[in-house]
Amino acid sequence: MKVVRANDQAALAGVLDGGWSMPAAVVDEVASIIEDVAMRGDDALLEYTRRFDCEGFQLSNVRVPIPMLESARSLVPPEIAAALELEKERLSRFHRRQRQPDIEYVEEDGTRYALARRPLGSIAVYAPRSGAATSILMGAIPAKVAGVSRIAVLSPPNSAGFATPLLFACALCGVDELYAVGGAAAIAAAALGTRSLPRVDKVVGRGGRWTTEAKRQIFGRCGVDTLAGPPEVLVVADEGANSEYIVGELLSVAELPGVTRLAVLSESRPLLDAVAQLIDTLDLRALERSDFVSSAISRNCRLIAASSRDELLDLLNRFAPAYLCLQVRDAWEYLERVFTAGTVFIGDATPLVSGEHLAGTNRVAPTSGTARFSSSLCLADFTRTVSVVENSADRMTIDARALAALAEGDDLPHHAQAARMRFGS
Repeated sequence: MKVVRANDQAALAGVLDGGWSMPAAVVDEVASIIEDVAMRGDDALLEYTRRFDCEGFQLSNVRVPIPMLESARSLVPPEIAAALELEKERLSRFHRRQRQPDIEYVEEDGTRYALARRPLGSIAVYAPRSGAATSILMGAIPAKVAGVSRIAVLSPPNSAGFATPLLFACALCGVDELYAVGGAAAIAAAALGTRSLPRVDKVVGRGGRWTTEAKRQIFGRCGVDTLAGPPEVLVVADEGANSEYIVGELLSVAELPGVTRLAVLSESRPLLDAVAQLIDTLDLRALERSDFVSSAISRNCRLIAASSRDELLDLLNRFAPAYLCLQVRDAWEYLERVFTAGTVFIGDATPLVSGEHLAGTNRVAPTSGTARFSSSLCLADFTRTVSVVENSADRMTIDARALAALAEGDDLPHHAQAARMRFGS
C-alpha cells in the first residue's frame, strides 16, 4: 500500500469530500416510497416489506410482541445477555450525566426568564439487522433517561423472525412497541403514521443509504437525528504507536458494510511504512468477511504523511471523521485542537469495538464528513427546549417605543401597534 503526502490533493481525492450526495435514482425512489406510504398507509408498507425484506409477510405480523424481561433473557446465551446488561448500565450512566437543569432568573426590573427542557413524547429507533440489539440500546437508553414516554423500534423482518438478542434488548430497555418494518418505508410510516404504526415525534438510529435518505426527506414532518450513514474512521498515530493495533482497527472497520472513508494520518513516515508493509503482507481475500474487508482496504483506505502537527490537525478537521482514533502520547493536547469529530477513542486500550458496545458513549455519530456541523446522538436529541419570557410592566414601558420603531422599520405596522398598545398609544 502506498503512503501519500498530506498536500497531495490528487491522491487524497475523495478522502476529504465529505457530505451526502445520494444518487438521483435513490433520491427519486425514496421520494416515491414516502409519497406512497403517505397515500396508502399500511397497504404500501406491506407491499414494500414483501418486496425488500420478506416475501410472504403478513400485515398482522407488523406489530411484534415483546416478551417479558426474564423470558427474553432465557432465550439469549448468558454471556450475551450479561454483555448487553453491562452495555445498558454504562450507557445509562454516561447519558444521565448529560442532564442539564432548567434555567430561571429575574431581571432587576422584574422581567422573568426561563429555559425549560421537556422530553419528546415519542421516538422510533431504527435497528438494522446487523448489530440490531446494540442499535436499540443506543437509541432507547438515552430516550428513557430523557423521559420519553413512548419508544418504538423499527427493524426489517425476515422469514426466520427476529434474533433473540433483539427481543432481549427491547425488553431490557423497556421498549413499548416493536415493528417488523425496514428501509425507507419504515421511516416514512413512523414519521407520517399508518393504521398499524402510529406516528412518532422523532426517528433516530443509523442505517443504510435508503433509510438515511428517507430521514433527510421526512425532516420537517418529523424530527430526525444526525444523518448517520456508512462507517468512517480516521486513525491519528505518532512514532510510538503500535502498527499492529492500527491495522487491527482498519480491519475491524473494513468488515462493516458500506465503508466509504478510512485513513491513517501521521507525522511518522516509518510508522506509516510499517502499517503499509503489514497490509501488503495480508491476504485480504483469505480473511473472514473478505467481501467487505478487501474492498474497503484496497479502494477506500489511505495512509497519509503530514509534515507538521499543524498540517496534521488541519487535515484531521477537514476529514471530519465520525470516529477518530488518537494513538498518540499527548492525546489530550491534540483534543484541544480537534473540532470536527463524532467520537474520539484515545490510546491503545480503547479500540473502536469498545465504542461500538461497552464504552457508554453513543455510537450513532455523524458520517460522511458531517461532523463539521453535526454531533453524536446524546440526551439533547430526546428533549425539546422551551424559552419563556414574562415582561414586567416597567420593562414594557421602556421597550414599547423602541419595538414600535423597529417594527415600522420592517414595514410591519400591526407589530408596531401591538407594541404601542402596551403604553396607551
